[in-house]
Amino acid sequence: MSTDTEHVEEESDTSSALATWRNWYHFPIIGAVMLFMFWLRTQSFDRFTTGDGTPALAGIDSWYHWRTIQWTAENYPHTMPYEIWTGFPEGNYVGQFGTLFDQLIVTAAMIVGLGDPSTQTLYTVSLLSIPIMAALVAIPVFYMGRRLGGTLGGIISIIILALSRGQFLSRSTVGQLDHHIGEALFMAIAVLAMMVALTVGEREKPIYELVADKDWQPLRTPALYSVLAGIALSLYIWVWPSGVVLVGIFGAFFAVQLCLDYLRGVSPDHIAFVGAVSLGVTTLVTAILIERPGFGTTNFSYLQPLLALSVAVGCLFMAWLAREWNNRDIDRRYYPAAIVGIGAGALALMWLVLPELYSTLVGNLTGRLLPFGASESALTVQEVQPPDDYFNHVFSESGSAFFTMLIGLVFLAIRPLFGRKFRAEHTLVIVWSLFLISMAAAQVRFSYYLVLAIAVVNAAFVAEVVRLFDLDLTRRLESVRQLETYQVLTVAIVVLLLFAPLLPPIATATAWGSAESVGPNGDAMTWEEANHWLEGNTPEPGDWADADRTDELEYYGTYEYPDNGNYDYPEGAYGVISWWDYGHLITTQGERIPHSNPFQQHASSSSAFLTATSEERAELVLDAIAAGGSPTDESNEQLEQIAADTNDSGEDVRYVMIDDQMAGGKFSAMTAFTGPGYGHYYDTKEYQLDGDQQQVAGPNENYYNTTTASLYLQDANEMEHYRLVHENDDYAFVGGMRVGNRGGPHYSLQLSRYNRLVNDQFEVETSWGNETAALQSDLADARENNEIYQSLGIPMWDAHLESTVKTFERVEGATITGTVDDESIVENATVTAAVDLETNTGRTFTYEQEATVNEDGSFELTVPYATNDELSVEDGYTNSSVEALSNYVVSVERPGSQGFGITEYQGQTEVSESAVVDGETVSVDLEEVEFENQSDMNNESESNATDENSSDDNSAESDSTGNNDTAGAISSADSMIAESAN
Repeated sequence: MSTDTEHVEEESDTSSALATWRNWYHFPIIGAVMLFMFWLRTQSFDRFTTGDGTPALAGIDSWYHWRTIQWTAENYPHTMPYEIWTGFPEGNYVGQFGTLFDQLIVTAAMIVGLGDPSTQTLYTVSLLSIPIMAALVAIPVFYMGRRLGGTLGGIISIIILALSRGQFLSRSTVGQLDHHIGEALFMAIAVLAMMVALTVGEREKPIYELVADKDWQPLRTPALYSVLAGIALSLYIWVWPSGVVLVGIFGAFFAVQLCLDYLRGVSPDHIAFVGAVSLGVTTLVTAILIERPGFGTTNFSYLQPLLALSVAVGCLFMAWLAREWNNRDIDRRYYPAAIVGIGAGALALMWLVLPELYSTLVGNLTGRLLPFGASESALTVQEVQPPDDYFNHVFSESGSAFFTMLIGLVFLAIRPLFGRKFRAEHTLVIVWSLFLISMAAAQVRFSYYLVLAIAVVNAAFVAEVVRLFDLDLTRRLESVRQLETYQVLTVAIVVLLLFAPLLPPIATATAWGSAESVGPNGDAMTWEEANHWLEGNTPEPGDWADADRTDELEYYGTYEYPDNGNYDYPEGAYGVISWWDYGHLITTQGERIPHSNPFQQHASSSSAFLTATSEERAELVLDAIAAGGSPTDESNEQLEQIAADTNDSGEDVRYVMIDDQMAGGKFSAMTAFTGPGYGHYYDTKEYQLDGDQQQVAGPNENYYNTTTASLYLQDANEMEHYRLVHENDDYAFVGGMRVGNRGGPHYSLQLSRYNRLVNDQFEVETSWGNETAALQSDLADARENNEIYQSLGIPMWDAHLESTVKTFERVEGATITGTVDDESIVENATVTAAVDLETNTGRTFTYEQEATVNEDGSFELTVPYATNDELSVEDGYTNSSVEALSNYVVSVERPGSQGFGITEYQGQTEVSESAVVDGETVSVDLEEVEFENQSDMNNESESNATDENSSDDNSAESDSTGNNDTAGAISSADSMIAESAN
């Protein structure tokens, strides 16, 4: 079997059946493999099709692609130029969304839907497009493998591709509506096109003199293939603007290859011509795509054409320098060193002249191409983290094919040592593969690229084994008896080595098993209820306070990129703040405008708000955001200065959404963007476990003072400007726990997974039932008894049973005022306002606010809950799902003899919705509380003492033994969770 070119060797008797089989047998095999790949990825199709037509997708970013696909269908053939439905109050150029990837899907839907596809048609085509793209990857992979290892090598390549597990598979199943598989397809096409162009360039040998003499005929063929390679590279970048990384890889290849050619005495002109033409075409195409100034990698900016132009010019420069080197009769061995020195000098000059471009290039080199230098905030993204055990990771994805690929790379590199032809495309594959190996070590997600190199280079490995052991089976089919025993054994060993780790019984996880188990994203399904409530029970953006400017914020409208980068939102617009993970869901499911999003836009300011340890600071952060600032670690005084520029356009954040993961496992990620660090929010204490004292990390007062905990765990109790307006009828245990050697309050890391199990077991569907209330009681008992979850083997403390997602509204708050006309109790007296509330799930809780009575007997308290529903969405306000069960009870207490308060005056008052949203004042009249005798007074004092002790039992603080920090075995749920854990 020849592996020197892409051609397959043929016997002289081309009319024979065997010759026909040799020429065409790979086509039905390719077709069968592609059908298998498509079937594999569509096994779970039914899980992503809901009866009511609601989308159900497998990834958070998939939801935003669904947004851009819908937008493109509404505005076909245009893609989204600028997005104002995310990144409030600035908007965002979404860059890598709304690209060629989305346009291809919509075009297919237009064809299927005869120019006017329904939403269902658009959704179905979107779901199936990803498995189709994955199957299409087999075509360029086959031809790349064929060029390195003949037809058999190409077949081996696509079989490895089809059986591979891990990132390439998980990102190409139905429901994964993301550009990753589009990246893999178009990268494979671009690399294949460059391989062909390089081979043509070596064969046709274009040189500078032909260009100077305008002798175009011999240049036509290499120029044509080079242009096609440049277009293929441009299409890849058009699918994913960050694909500019491939321009850098090609640049490294051309530098290496031109040096090798010169050292070997081959004119660098041949390859330099290919590089200059192909990258020149890429420069022109990507320059047309520019939509935003700057050097961003995730959008079409100056970076793509500038880097492509640099590589094109670099190829011409290296060819020119080689000629000058010859003219000056300088030793060829110094040429590579000169190139390295000139490159270093160019980087230094860039650092001085174009620091932004330099920072972008170096940042992406260390963050994406090399496995070090990633920022702490970037590492909070799971897919951006490096694999814990690289070799175990790649083995789990592609089996031993990764290691045979390494052998294949060695075989390619040492071809000249055996007198075999070494082509430029071999260098390209080696350089490309080494970069993909490094990228997969830098970020776990890039394994979907690495599988391409693994599949392709294994063709070279198989070809070398065939050559070494004379195993040309297509020829030996004429005389099977000529096969020697060692040849049969070699074939068996190679087959087992490549495929056994990917197949039963050796493989514990197969590709079809992994693909069969995929389903909709859990976060998306959990947030669906909250976001749909948000859509139906809050005013449309532009209609807050009945501003009636919704026509300026059309969901599928077209908005140009603003000159200053900040969109000028109209009066009545508002934002929703949550952690950035959920921004796309708020946009697509709730049709509201999130402040932060999975672009990690405004992640720092969201972190600053969610980790603020006082309501005052939280308010200052939101005021600074409204003023166009991006607060992080500024002092309160600095935030006040930023907020001083706030305009009166109504550009405020109005709603806060928090889920169990934000209060739990994601809290550590939230602290990575602003100071202080995660360790500020927990303490390590002694804990009694199985008779031994152990050090356990638990949340401290700093954590419980954060906005996240104050809102989510305490229902905004004692807060003035925030109120709960909705909670999901779906529950999760949120509690601190220690997992292995990982300390800290890893809330909900395990228990939140049981929320649906709790619902099924106790039939908690539409109301806060007795069974759920019993669980709350059991939690309190567990804290008091200092027990643990022995069934799970996980020590926990301060567990809470909470709704999975809670939505809060930011309001001005009504101020309750009154006067105590009794000078004898004014000193050290306190006033408390309390109201009983019921949520949409049927859960009841009490909101309280406390203040000190002034020396003149006056007092005022600001409260966020109303006692009526006089305003609604039709008025431009919120249809709150939390209802007051009574009026506010306002009590004035004086210190008792034992240090506990004794109520002296009490009264009730209504608080209207308009008073809450407009910040109006409500007065209350108090009446003196009469005690019949001293016994009654003592009973109240004792009752207050009991309430205070009960509160202490549930507080975040504990003594040195950690007695109050432990939430133990919840008796009514123990067996259920133990069974699930087993």
